[in-house]
Amino acid sequence: MSTIGEALASARQRLTPTSDTALLDARLLLSFVIDQPTTWLYAHSDSPLTSEQAEKFTHLIEQRTTGMPIAYLTGTRGFYHWDFVVAPDVLIPRPETEHLIEAAQTWLKNRQGEKLNIVDVGTGSGIIAVSLALLFPQASVTAIDVSPAALEIAKLNASRLGAGNIEFRQGNLLSNLPSDFRVDLIAANLPYIDHDEMLTLEVAKWEPHLALDGGIGGLDLIRDLLHQAPVHLKPGGLILLEIGADQGEAARQLALGVFPNATVEVKQDLAGLDRLVIIQC
Repeated sequence: MSTIGEALASARQRLTPTSDTALLDARLLLSFVIDQPTTWLYAHSDSPLTSEQAEKFTHLIEQRTTGMPIAYLTGTRGFYHWDFVVAPDVLIPRPETEHLIEAAQTWLKNRQGEKLNIVDVGTGSGIIAVSLALLFPQASVTAIDVSPAALEIAKLNASRLGAGNIEFRQGNLLSNLPSDFRVDLIAANLPYIDHDEMLTLEVAKWEPHLALDGGIGGLDLIRDLLHQAPVHLKPGGLILLEIGADQGEAARQLALGVFPNATVEVKQDLAGLDRLVIIQC
């Protein structure tokens, strides 16, 4: 019967040829198997694993050697203040998307007490819709995705986390909203990877192409959303768009082409890369 320390050492050796974070991967997977935080492992390296735990851990390590993301192996990923259920039907949440949540918070906090309508376009696992619904329970949030499977995961996350102020709609961007539906804030983390670049990315092996492929140049869906937005966005409304690292100026010009009188700002992430377009109409 192996101990925690022995299991981690063996897993690290097994993962090193295929992962730059072999020990971290092993700790995350073992903490998932034994249902303990990773910090617990440090103080219990001599604790034995049951045969069932050892077998499950070995199986997960073998899957990880193929490149399968940790989040798909454990079925969860932390985002902002919460843990979200994820599966291969949805994109794995990235910390960069938290910049969008923070920008939304800054804008919405100045409108406390108002009856606000928020739309999350391309909701995926629901991280944007659920986070904003929990942060602003007085708001009405609509979460839209073209994928029925993604919507089921988003609904599960809303239910688990207690976000009851969300309506879920299947549809292509804003096309299925009633023509008289008016929105204060449109938030979207749409696919923005260039179609040709998809062929070179490891992430495309595991995550859904529907959530990654932004067409030639990567801005097809963002362009379409911008052209649909004027029908629904209230005067003085806000649009927040996550973008790729080199798409800031192109996305800004697209936004100004549709909203010539808007204030359009490109925000960088902590690495100094273009990450968010803020369109104040």
